[in-house]
Order: sequence, then C-alpha cells, then structure tokens
Amino acid sequence: MTDDVEAPTVVDAPAGAAPPPSANGSGGGDGARPEGAEPGAIAPPPKSKRDSKRAVLEWGILIVVAIVIALVIKTFLFQAFYIPSESMVPTLEVGDRVLVNKLSYDLHDLHRGDIVVFAAEPNREWHRAGIDDLVKRVVALPGETVTQCGTNRICIDGKRLNESYLPKGTVTTMPSELPYITATNGKKVLVCDRDSPAGGCTVPAGDVFVMGDNRTNSQDARANGPIKESSIVGRVFLRIWPPGRIGFM
Repeated sequence: MTDDVEAPTVVDAPAGAAPPPSANGSGGGDGARPEGAEPGAIAPPPKSKRDSKRAVLEWGILIVVAIVIALVIKTFLFQAFYIPSESMVPTLEVGDRVLVNKLSYDLHDLHRGDIVVFAAEPNREWHRAGIDDLVKRVVALPGETVTQCGTNRICIDGKRLNESYLPKGTVTTMPSELPYITATNGKKVLVCDRDSPAGGCTVPAGDVFVMGDNRTNSQDARANGPIKESSIVGRVFLRIWPPGRIGFM
C-alpha cells in the first residue's frame, strides 16, 4: 500500500526575515528576554551573593573615608562650637553655633579684635569644672598695656581703643586691683607686669588680653588674667546657627 501522506516541504526563509514565534510567543532562537527589551537583547545576569558583598564593601569604604575626612577637618581645619553663656552678647547669643578656623594663626598673626576660642585648662585661672573651651575677643597683644580710660572705656598704651563692635553706651571698667598676683599650687605667679599703671595690665610675652563683648557680664582677663597664645584653638569666622543669624564674623 502506498502511503498517501506527503512529507512536509521545507521552505527556506527569506534573508532578514524574523524567525517564527515559538509556542510560548517568544521569537525562536532568542531565548528568554526581559519584557519590553529589543529583539536580540541579552538579559542581564541575576545578581549573585558576590555582587551583594561587593556593594556592601564599597559602601563600607565610602563611610570609612567620610569619617576619616570629617576627623581630619575637625582636627586640623574647622570645628563647630556651641555658645552656652551671655558673655559675648550681642555679638554671640546663647545657643548660637559658630565655626572656628584652626589654620588662621598658622597663616597670619593674631589681630586685635579677633574673636577666639581657647582651651581653659592651660590658663592659670580660667579652668572651671565642666568648661573646656571659652570664647572671647582679643583686646590687647603681648607687651601692650591695658588701662582704664575715662569712665567707661579702656586704653591700649595710652590710646583710647575704638571698639565699634560694641553697642553704643557699653560700659567697660578695669578692676582697681590690677596689676595683681595670683597663687597657683602654693606659688606666687605674676599675671600682669609689676610696672603696669594702677588699674592696668601689661600683657606678658606669649599672652593676650581677652574680654567678652558683654562687658558687665563677662568673666574675662580682667578677672582671670591674660591667656596663653598657645591655648588658642582658632578664630571664630562664621556663625552657622540659627538660620536667621548666619554670617561671617
């Protein structure tokens, strides 16, 4: 008996024609591809545990680098400080936050009128329980003599000091017991030179005379003596908080 079923005829597809779709609707020979991908696109390989570990490692390195940079900036460049008292009112209010440039005095000399943050502990009379750093304004430099000038002003080497940064009517007085000697560890320590005029202080070498802008409510060099230049952390140059008071100093 002759088989009447004809063998299927193979027809060559024209050059450039798309392959017939497979049973699941995808183009033949392409394999699986993401929805919406162009024909012939290769699907991305699934993420492996190795890729996840690499991502975690990269993030860890970024965090460590950020911490190191922050520590370097705080140690050598800039540091933020909080103002806890009224001694610098109205220039600095309680709750203000300021940025201190630690490189200032590596680049230039200390200037009269600078607002500085300094460490309390190295200075003879400044250290108080719970207080590590203080902020005041530089009024007199090493070798200069600070004296009472009139009823509410001070003089530097006999010349009246122009303090335009103070509110009008500010009263500044020098205590009558200057120059004075203080006792430290049972020893007499000279704070101001003996040759200073009555009611004045000649600043010793390596020291500076600082005051708070709130002259009637500031424990400063008039009470505690000059501070060591070496104790100065840096110069206050920017108020960074609150937002309404942001500005350079």
